Amino acid sequence: MSRKYPHWPIVAVGGIVVKGGKVLLVRRGMEPNHNLWSLPGGAVRLGEGLREALTREIQEECGIEVEIGEVVEVLDRVHYDQEGRVRYHYIIIDFLVSWRAGKLAPASDVLEARWLDPASLQGLPLTEGLTPVVEKALSLRRRERRRQRAD
Repeated sequence: MSRKYPHWPIVAVGGIVVKGGKVLLVRRGMEPNHNLWSLPGGAVRLGEGLREALTREIQEECGIEVEIGEVVEVLDRVHYDQEGRVRYHYIIIDFLVSWRAGKLAPASDVLEARWLDPASLQGLPLTEGLTPVVEKALSLRRRERRRQRAD
């Protein structure tokens, strides 16, 4: 199935990858969202689990090893053309992700990949709704860490 003008929504995954208080963002090299900063991730392949797909996508896009945590958000993103037809439609499941190993090595479909301080995101060209998802993920991570210390 073509991603452009699909017959039904495409399931995709994204990762809020955290390392040392910074978040991994990629600048997209392809449509939709060309040249915008976004979470690493992509479409789920037939027969592939969500976490498996996200691990693969992050490895392919950024060259790092990660551990996939809990679901942070589920959203849909619909992009229309000038005639009002659905050009792209993704259902995206975003996960909290921890960096495990590796140095960033952006793939050819990514213009750039960076570890960024969440406070520095304002002013960057970001994909729709990115900041609230990052804030929610970091809040979940803080709660998780407090809970672990209490145990």
